[in-house]
Amino acid sequence: MHRAPAIVFDLDGTLVDSQRDIVDSFLHAFDAVGLPRPPRADVVALIGRPLEEMYAAFAPGQHVDRLASAYRAHYPLHFTDHTAPFPGVVELLGALALRGYARVVATTKRGAMADALVDAVGLRPHLEHVQGTDGIPAKPAPDVIERALAAVGGAGVVMVGDTVADVRAGRAAGLATYAVTWGSGRAEALAAAGADVVAPDLDGLLAWLEAVREA
Repeated sequence: MHRAPAIVFDLDGTLVDSQRDIVDSFLHAFDAVGLPRPPRADVVALIGRPLEEMYAAFAPGQHVDRLASAYRAHYPLHFTDHTAPFPGVVELLGALALRGYARVVATTKRGAMADALVDAVGLRPHLEHVQGTDGIPAKPAPDVIERALAAVGGAGVVMVGDTVADVRAGRAAGLATYAVTWGSGRAEALAAAGADVVAPDLDGLLAWLEAVREA
């Protein structure tokens, strides 16, 4: 049975510019719990990791659950204060659809929050499936990618993301990897992780896919 080629996207920092809202809610939790805030830049560097892991980098273990709970209470009320798709994303997803690619999301976000974000920023009509990390290992393990692909019966072509974890997860899933630097990742680290392409944005993705397909 023929399986459609599928493009797997990370969500935050890849399809949507959500950094400000994530970091604002992350730092708000320190105020709520009564702990000093870490530097904003240090938080940005950890975006894409599981929430508890991020808090464990800045606070003693006994505070992690309270911090995560405070974040999860605040973020759903403010997750679209400043968040929107990056420029050209909707057009890119449409162009991919016209060329027969399935388009799926594999994110470290919990499923319900990922679904809410995709709906809120208007990306739902442009995606076949949104896979959150609920009860499965987070990236860099490949599980969330494999589940996203299984949900649409697609043959994975490339993992598109903005973090080292995205690149490593894509490689672990046996996919090519296209890394963007308009999220939280840095070009040198993404290249060192083995990304096939490191680009400032998604503008070159379609042309690269077509070149690979014709090779």
